[in-house]
Order: sequence, then structure tokens, then C-alpha cells
Amino acid sequence: MASPEFEDGPLAGHPSALRPLTHDLVSAVLARRGHPVTADGAALVGRWAEGHIWFLRAGDDGEILQVRTVATPAFGVDQVPRLHEFCNTWNHDLFWPKAFVHVDDAGRARVCGEVITDLERGVTPHQLDRLLDRGISTGRRLAAEVGRLVGSERS
Repeated sequence: MASPEFEDGPLAGHPSALRPLTHDLVSAVLARRGHPVTADGAALVGRWAEGHIWFLRAGDDGEILQVRTVATPAFGVDQVPRLHEFCNTWNHDLFWPKAFVHVDDAGRARVCGEVITDLERGVTPHQLDRLLDRGISTGRRLAAEVGRLVGSERS
């Protein structure tokens, strides 16, 4: 899908002008794509059937974009070695997103993925649109593959 044309709000201005990465800019680009997101503290979160995707800003000036996917299926802690093998294979074969295993305080293991981009010098709305689109599409693909693994605890 081609990047939409940006004309208003935080998206207004010359299309090739770099601007700082802001919460409003990320929110506007996601809204323009039709992705419903809600605020979760300083982050934005989108919910898809395959999992949740957080859109975070890190760094001293919020210049680092992190698109983090958490796949919906949960696994018992006994499945962690198998999940590590899955993530290692994924990371060997594909660039995005980086996959890893997270075990929560309740002992449920989930596969997560993240794409991180340093935008210290700024970003155009079109560049941000592409980064977010790739973060979402690859995160959803990772989560869908995790959903095919046997042995998950649906929660």
C-alpha cells in the first residue's frame, strides 16, 4: 500500500522536511493508515487478533522508534527452550522483527518481536509511514507464525 498524502495537523508541511519523532506524529500516521490505537501511558498500542503492538519512543529526546509486538499465544515455562529455538531460526532467516522470548511474573512465556530505528536527525511523515507499516506487517507475521506453534495456553 502506498503512503497516504499528508496535508493536515502534525503531518502538514513540506513532504520531504525532516521533523522530530513525536507522539502526535506517530499517532497521526497510524490514524491515517486506519490503525486504531489507544494510549497506554507514553506509548500507543494497537490490538490485532495475532497480538498487540506497542509504538514506543525512547532516547533522551524520544528520537528512537520502537515497534514491539507481543504475540497472543502464551506458553508454559517448560516450552521456553522450544521458543528459543523458534526465535533463533526466525532471527537467522529474517531481519525484522528481532524475535525473543519473555516470561512474565505468572510464568507464561510469550514470543515478542521488535523493530528499533534511531531517528535522531528526524523523519518525514512518509518515512515514518513506511517504518510503522513494516513494523506492523512483520510483527503480525511473526505473531501469526507463533500462533501456529502447538502447546500454547490461550489467554
